[in-house]
Amino acid sequence: MSLAALLLVAGAAGLHAGWNAIAKRGGDQVVFLWLATLASTAAMLPLGLWYLVAEGLPAAVVPFVIATIALHAVYFYALGRSYAAGAYSLVYPVARGLGVALVPIVALLLFDERLSPLGTVGIVLVVSGIAALHLLPRGGAARPAAGRALLWPVITGLTIAGYSLVDKAGVARLNPVPYMLLLEGGCAVLGLPLLRARRDAVRRELRGWPAIVLAAVMSALAYTLVLFAFRISKTGYVVAARELSIVLSAVIGSLWLREGRLGPRLAGAAIVLAGVACIALAR
Repeated sequence: MSLAALLLVAGAAGLHAGWNAIAKRGGDQVVFLWLATLASTAAMLPLGLWYLVAEGLPAAVVPFVIATIALHAVYFYALGRSYAAGAYSLVYPVARGLGVALVPIVALLLFDERLSPLGTVGIVLVVSGIAALHLLPRGGAARPAAGRALLWPVITGLTIAGYSLVDKAGVARLNPVPYMLLLEGGCAVLGLPLLRARRDAVRRELRGWPAIVLAAVMSALAYTLVLFAFRISKTGYVVAARELSIVLSAVIGSLWLREGRLGPRLAGAAIVLAGVACIALAR
C-alpha cells in the first residue's frame, strides 16, 4: 500500500472513530445521523457544485451514485439502530470487521484485485483482532441479548462492504468531491420523511447542534479521504487499513463512554494494528 494511500486512510480512521463516538452520544442516534447528513451536504455544496460545473456529470457514474445513495441510506439507519441497541465498543468492531472480511473476496471477483500474501495476512489479523475485541469482557456495561445486539451491526457491516465496492468503481468515473456531495445529498433527501415523522426528536437533537455540525464535518471529510484512497490503492487494503479506527474506538469506548476496561481492549486493538502494519507493507 502506498504511503499516500496509507496517510489518507489513517486520517480518515481518526475522523471516523471520532464522529461515531459523537453520534453514539446522541439522544436519538438515527435522527442525529440524518441531521448530520443534512449538515455535511450543506458544507460540501459550494466545492462539490464547483467541480460538477467544471467537469460535468458523466452518465457512466449515475448508476453507481444511485446505488451508493441507497446503500448509505440503509447504512445510516442501521448504524443508528445499532448504537441505540448496543455499546459503541461492541457495535463498532462488529460492523467494521464484517466489511473487512467480505470486501477482499468480492473485490477479487469484481475487480480481479489479487492480494499479496503479506496483505492477506494483514487482513486476517485485522479480522482476528476485531473478533477478539468482541469476545473480550465488557466490564460493567450492560450486555444486551446477543441476537438483538448483533442484528443491526451485521446489517451495518453488510452495507459497508456493499458501498465500498460500489464507490471503488464510482470514483474511477467521477472526482471524489462531487461524488461525495451527490452521495450525501441523496441520503439527506431520503431521510426527510423520517425527520418529519420524528419532529420531537429533531427538536431535541438540534439543541446540541454544535455536535451535529462537528460530526457532519468529520464524517464528510473522513469518507472523502477514503474515496481518494480508493483511486490509488486496492479496495481490500483501503477497507482494512481504515480499521486503525478500531484502536481509537477501544480507547474512546473505555475512557470516554465508560464501556469497559481499557487493557483487554488494547490487546485486541494491537492485533488490528499489526494487521494494518502488514497491509501498509504489502503490494
